[in-house]
Amino acid sequence: MVGKKITVSKTLIGLLLTLLTLTMFVPIVNLFARALSHPDQVHQLKGYDLLPKGISLINFQVVLGNPIVGKALMNSLFITVVGTGLCIFFTTIAAYVLTRKNLVGKTPIMIFLIVIMIFEPGIVQEYMVMKDLHLLDSLWSMVLYRMINVYYLIIMMRFLEEIPESLLEAARIDGAGHMTLFIRIVMPLARIPLLTIGMFYAIAKWNEFFKSSIFLSSRENTVLQVLLRQFVVERDTSALVGAANLLQNNNIAQLDFSSLKAATIVIAMIPILMLYPIILKYYTSGVMDGGVKE
Repeated sequence: MVGKKITVSKTLIGLLLTLLTLTMFVPIVNLFARALSHPDQVHQLKGYDLLPKGISLINFQVVLGNPIVGKALMNSLFITVVGTGLCIFFTTIAAYVLTRKNLVGKTPIMIFLIVIMIFEPGIVQEYMVMKDLHLLDSLWSMVLYRMINVYYLIIMMRFLEEIPESLLEAARIDGAGHMTLFIRIVMPLARIPLLTIGMFYAIAKWNEFFKSSIFLSSRENTVLQVLLRQFVVERDTSALVGAANLLQNNNIAQLDFSSLKAATIVIAMIPILMLYPIILKYYTSGVMDGGVKE
């Protein structure tokens, strides 16, 4: 077996990618180290140390022990899981309809979708729509918000166009209707794009904080990302440690607030970090498939 030739360009590209990876990997590991460090020893951390100073879970106990944080975490999970599921379903079914050759008015519909993708509505218009639908301060406002992303819809259409028409025609001859075709043939064959588009939607739903802070006004319906911004960016410590029942046997004043911030950020990152290993192997093939016609 002939070994691969190592060129200067490949070496430089490898070094560049390694440095780029380190710029993302080192800060994340440093956050974990700071969050896991003991409050009495966390001041010993210097720069981007990767190992915690002592092991303590007190920062996570403080953050997760706050009922407001627990409620916000469950709200974020609900919005992400339910919202992603609905987004995938309606994006796929819209892509299926728009890829039918006998669809009347397909061109005007596509022009309309591209126009609204380029000229997005402002926050005032979106707020008034949510108000008219009586969805303000409801988790469903974030679940239903931007149910279909036009860019993702176009990507899904490219995948569905690759499904042989003869396969669908054979199913029609056997008596299958559109819903049967969609559920029993299209959805299983579109597994890779479903996972890819699903990851895009999940990340967008999980990380959305600006619209959440506008549409969700009560503390009962707040999400983790809003609390994270209040605590980390705006330095509002009352949002995190203001509850009177937090760790009654410990003095919260002795805790290091930079470690509490790190623990809060880690808690917000963990769900997405768990999602990546599951879907990452489908990511590249999912984006590139259908892009080249033979």
